[in-house]
Amino acid sequence: MNQNLLAATVRAVRHAGARMMTRYSTESRQSGLPELLANLQANDAAVVDTLRPALTEVLPSAGWLNDERGSGPMAAGEWWLIDPVGGNVNAVHGMPDWNIGVSLVRDGRPVLAVVYSPVLDEMFTATEGGGAFLNGVRLQVSAKTSLDGALAGTGQAKPGHDPDLAKRMGAAVTAMLNSALCVQVSVPVTGQLAQVAAGRMDLHWQLDNVRSHAAGVLLVQEAGGLVTDIDGKPWQSATKSYLAAAPGVHAAALDILTGLPEQNPPRTNNR
Repeated sequence: MNQNLLAATVRAVRHAGARMMTRYSTESRQSGLPELLANLQANDAAVVDTLRPALTEVLPSAGWLNDERGSGPMAAGEWWLIDPVGGNVNAVHGMPDWNIGVSLVRDGRPVLAVVYSPVLDEMFTATEGGGAFLNGVRLQVSAKTSLDGALAGTGQAKPGHDPDLAKRMGAAVTAMLNSALCVQVSVPVTGQLAQVAAGRMDLHWQLDNVRSHAAGVLLVQEAGGLVTDIDGKPWQSATKSYLAAAPGVHAAALDILTGLPEQNPPRTNNR
């Protein structure tokens, strides 16, 4: 991967972060859903308006996707895949845990990732085969080998839209709480993935994977972590659910997630 391309992407993301910081305030409070939604959209627009021309100039041949909740396989070729403000709901409520996520995806495979947390000024970067870094310092996932000391996380976004997903999420959290030291249910997802890459967290799982998590996935992979679907197969952009974990706890966490009740259990024929 061309280091000039990574450096130019970092500059663009840092500029977008500076613009978001002019909108962000720890005093921000929302009066209700309409105001909240308007501010979410305005934050996303501010980041996209900054990133799109900059990244298009960096790599004009790449397509553009800022489908924050998009899923499924991607078309061939190179694509800028953007999560404008991960944890946006935190940002509009004045909380500090939010980030800007950018990945370059080539033929369905993330090859470059930049995840920036402006409040903390933490810049996570990764390139395929080139390692993962935090502010220039190489990252390595946790060395833990047992779930009893593990910090786990997940971040399903509003599962109430899907009752089956909400039930599976609750079951997964309960099951993980019975084995791990601590379980965090929060956003941003890319933020948790970055923490796994940094060794600050030990594992993260999702039951409703979206493509914009690709930046965090590459960070974990390049920091030595394992990212698979819930069946243990390698992660792909169209994977419906996944587990990202340090190698020493991946198998145990996967056993817990594969033991969950079926999402749509078969109905009994009572005739």
